[in-house]
Amino acid sequence: MANVEVVQGDLLDQDVDVIVNAWNRNIIPWWLLLPQGVSGAIKRRGGYAPFRELAKHGAIPLGEAVLTRAGKLPFKAIIHVAGISMWWRSSERSVRDSCVNAIKLADEHAFGSIAFPLIGAGTGGGSAHRVLDMMKDELSRAEFDGRVVIVQFQKPKSSRE
Repeated sequence: MANVEVVQGDLLDQDVDVIVNAWNRNIIPWWLLLPQGVSGAIKRRGGYAPFRELAKHGAIPLGEAVLTRAGKLPFKAIIHVAGISMWWRSSERSVRDSCVNAIKLADEHAFGSIAFPLIGAGTGGGSAHRVLDMMKDELSRAEFDGRVVIVQFQKPKSSRE
């Protein structure tokens, strides 16, 4: 059983081998989408290479996961999960399946640590509290020997505060 940590901060600042990007189903071309959330942060800090690589996989079934390189980010890879439907909504099944399939890829590639955003909250319409509970439940049952982190996004405090 995996030991799940919950932290507040920025997914891209985590000291882990691989991060998870809560993505759509790859039906709309990545370059048509306005950068927002985790994907927007990856594009701004890591470049477009992971999304060009992801596009080659075609449509991703809801809840499935795809591995790409990390572009300019310091991670070994990015696992993109199809956590939201074509209608920009998440469901309990899509969130749970995304967790299971991301952990499976991390295990297959022998990553020692993985960080997740709240899949399906925000753009996906899910309640952050409900999504966090589902993810903790699903990930705590995973057969993964590495470190599992769920990151609740929190903007860094400005130096003026």
